[in-house]
Amino acid sequence: MKTELLSATAAGIDRAAELLKKGELIGMPTETVYGLAADACNPEAVANIFAAKGRPADNPLIVHIADVEMLSEFAEDIPDMAYRLAEKFWPGPLTMILKKKSCIPMITSGGLDTVGIRMPNHEAALMLIKKSGLPIAAPSGNISGYPSPTKSSHMMRDMNGKIAAIIDGGECSVGVESTVISFENCNTVRILRPGGVTREDLLEVVDNVFIDPAILHELQEGQVVRSPGMKYKHYSPKAHIIMVEGEYSEFCNYVNAHTKEGVYALIFDNDNKNEINVVAFNYGGDSIQQAHNIFSRLREMDSLNADTVYVRAPKADGVGLAVYNRLIRAAGFEVIQV
Repeated sequence: MKTELLSATAAGIDRAAELLKKGELIGMPTETVYGLAADACNPEAVANIFAAKGRPADNPLIVHIADVEMLSEFAEDIPDMAYRLAEKFWPGPLTMILKKKSCIPMITSGGLDTVGIRMPNHEAALMLIKKSGLPIAAPSGNISGYPSPTKSSHMMRDMNGKIAAIIDGGECSVGVESTVISFENCNTVRILRPGGVTREDLLEVVDNVFIDPAILHELQEGQVVRSPGMKYKHYSPKAHIIMVEGEYSEFCNYVNAHTKEGVYALIFDNDNKNEINVVAFNYGGDSIQQAHNIFSRLREMDSLNADTVYVRAPKADGVGLAVYNRLIRAAGFEVIQV
């Protein structure tokens, strides 16, 4: 099919809403990354998401809503804490895992009796949900395992000819997928996937916030995938990604000892490129900038036909934990300590 590129205007969003109601797939901008959107309650449309992405069927999808009142339409046994968190962080990059209602098909929830729900902080996304009148299932709009798209051009590269249309809503402001949490009890949540809402942010509302071990480590055999981004190698370009932890001087020494054709480096903004003997690109001076830039930089490595990319590891706290999580999965958990 021909994939339409729609503007984020009333006319463009009307067209996208019409296509969604017909069971088609749409590229939807959000503040995090572009999503591959379908009617979350339409099993056939959701199945087409998995087919277009090449996504494993046990990897659950997140359902996007446009107001808090929609929450009770698709989830039940909702804890009071969920409403307090929604008041604080919605619209925004926070997904809450809740017990699903039967109107959410099992294909959407990855076979689980729970579903992740969030309200995106992007005008075009909210308008699309409202105009279509649908809850929208929308994983990242990339080929499964590849870096997520943060521009419409990224999504067009991956999905052109596979889906009906993409709404061009500009560059995503956050740049990494939403924080995903589950509820342990009335005063405790567990972060299953880090994102723009940090542990420190959550502690302003919740007494206890646990970091799931799967954020920094591979899932053990037989463990259930409770959130997108937990089980499989993700976010990885064709190039071989290697994370390197340590001071910049030691990072340079290591990379300089492994220089060959096709080797590149991703470093911080204030790092001196003159100290490293390969072509190096900055990907941000702090965690917020690094989150915003990382997927674009990883995609750029493939445009340069990079063979190996050494990435200077970010701090693993605050929003930096989200960047570290994406990079360690892009690297297939290959981390060098220097």
